[in-house]
Amino acid sequence: MIRTKKTKRSERSLARRANVVYGMTFLASLSLILRLGYLQIARGEEFREKASNARQDTIPVLPARGRIYDANGDLLAYDKPAYTLYLANDPSLKPRLPSIAAKLAPVLKVKESDLLETMQQETYQSQIELASGLTDQQLAWVEEHRSELPGVDVMVESQRTYPYGVLAGQVLGYTGQIPAGKETYYVDELHYLRTQKVGVAGLELQYERVLQGKVGKQIVQVNSNGSPIQTLDYDPAPVPGANLQLTLDGHLQAIAQQVLMDAVEKSKYAAYIHDAEAVVLDVKTGGVLAMVSYPYLDPNWFVGGSKAYDPHKHYVETSGAQLNNVIQSPRTPGSTVKMANLVTALKNGIVTPNTVFQDHTITYVGTTKMNDNNEYHGLVTPVKAIAQSCDTFFYEVGLWLGKWMGADASSGGGFTGASSYPQWLNTQFARGITTLFQGERDFGLGAKTGIDLPYEAQGRFYVEDSRKQMQRVQLDLDKAEESLKKNGSYPLYGSPADLAMAGIGQTQQFTPIELAQYVATIANNGVRLQPHLVAKIVPQDGSPPQEIKPVVQAKLNIPAQYLKIVQEGMHEATTVGTAAQAFQGAPYAAAGKTGTAQITEGGVNMDNSVFVGYAPFDNPQIAVCVMVPGAGYGAETAAPVARQLMDAYFQEHHQFFPKEQWSDTRIPADYKMWSSYVKPEQAKG
Repeated sequence: MIRTKKTKRSERSLARRANVVYGMTFLASLSLILRLGYLQIARGEEFREKASNARQDTIPVLPARGRIYDANGDLLAYDKPAYTLYLANDPSLKPRLPSIAAKLAPVLKVKESDLLETMQQETYQSQIELASGLTDQQLAWVEEHRSELPGVDVMVESQRTYPYGVLAGQVLGYTGQIPAGKETYYVDELHYLRTQKVGVAGLELQYERVLQGKVGKQIVQVNSNGSPIQTLDYDPAPVPGANLQLTLDGHLQAIAQQVLMDAVEKSKYAAYIHDAEAVVLDVKTGGVLAMVSYPYLDPNWFVGGSKAYDPHKHYVETSGAQLNNVIQSPRTPGSTVKMANLVTALKNGIVTPNTVFQDHTITYVGTTKMNDNNEYHGLVTPVKAIAQSCDTFFYEVGLWLGKWMGADASSGGGFTGASSYPQWLNTQFARGITTLFQGERDFGLGAKTGIDLPYEAQGRFYVEDSRKQMQRVQLDLDKAEESLKKNGSYPLYGSPADLAMAGIGQTQQFTPIELAQYVATIANNGVRLQPHLVAKIVPQDGSPPQEIKPVVQAKLNIPAQYLKIVQEGMHEATTVGTAAQAFQGAPYAAAGKTGTAQITEGGVNMDNSVFVGYAPFDNPQIAVCVMVPGAGYGAETAAPVARQLMDAYFQEHHQFFPKEQWSDTRIPADYKMWSSYVKPEQAKG
């Protein structure tokens, strides 16, 4: 190959460049070797010491608690960052606690004695919470005086927040430290940290495992003193809790709380009213659209430490606001049970659809005189018995079921089907009253509904006991039915008047949620659905949402003809009967039943005002129960409240009302200016 001069010059140039590169590489390598040698020989001991002292550790990282939303997407509960002041639970600090309390009390704006008492409390916790929600000024002071506050530390935590305060307060519940006595469950079984906040009441407690999420671990590099010097990674990362979307309609809930409080405060019986309840159910799903228990409660009082709680302590401890009476307080229902009792009478053949009863106003049962408020209803059909709430008709229903015949305005009647009165009590009486009560329980009365809230109470049934001066004693319905089935008898010591009083709802006690489920079952043609508050669980780890589907608890075997009679009677109650005034002018057809029960609370005799109903009559969407103990007749207080709740629902859903009366679905923007919000927040006693 012939190479030109140009080619030779190019090759020599490339060779020179290569030599330069090789030379630079050699010098760099030599420099690196010399540097490594220096570090290993001259400073090796220093680095070996640091390497031996530095180590990795993990610290737990609490997950974000799931949020709670109403049915329309309004946020009802969430976490926000907050600074919390803790004191180490160290016995060696005991002599210095008075000094620490004296320094901190003015800064925290609490009494020195109260703060010292908190510091000295006996607790299994490794740390004692002194204050939460520290302000920037308080935080700065603590940091500046940290050397004077041994054992005191500030931690950044998540504080549960309820942006609408008292709105559905008892339903939402609140969070707090692990309750005493629950440490084994949470710490040992569920492996919670002792410092974790948990649900203490309401949905926060009911769905604790769902809302809590999973604790993560953060890897950190620490020095020989255990102080973190570098944050590395998570292993594993904390998993936030799932969000809850409720069936609860925040807009309807806000209106219901205002309407119910107004009814109490404006009532002529206000001095006797200590609580009031209302609940609205979706007939087709069992979803709770509104649940109101007055007096009201703000969950924020319980999560903000003593600074938030103390101003309201007396109110909370004396008003009964911590109770959700909708699910926890069984009360006498009065005539609202008459629909169930009529169905029982029809199914047992003691009344037919064509029965015409001659009202006699006064009824003697043995030697007991009973009257229907001196009202005369003339000829009474089953439909009219419901619409006009004819007590005399239902006295007879109870008596006839127990084979006590012939009681009217002139005769006390007598037992049949037994050879003696004691035998009648143990056989016909026992069978009659258990049949009546079981008919009510078929609708869910006297049984827990299974609603997704903690501490639900169960309704009760009563009979008199002649061995105890005719005091009422609770009847164990299951035990009575079992004995009657097995032996044909069950020892009871009541009187025929028990049958009559049971017929009009005076010897039973049911919760408002039981009564709401009962009337929803009537509206739903005998299909009993389990009430529930959560519509959807939405995990935040990418898992698909869990839809909560309606749960059918029972399909009652009630002939359609019997249901139609009951439903028609309820409809007439709102047009020409006991609730007609409350529903006058309603642009929709409704069905309902008033109830007035004689109760004694706090040693005072009073009337329990009750109403159950549903609407629209021809295609039911919602079922309502309102109960206001001490507020007079059912038609006086409970029925008008129910009317307003039905109106609010249909206005929100743009049905029946003109467009100018339609409302939005969102919680009102000015809700915090409403008296139902303001007054509880200002309540101090």
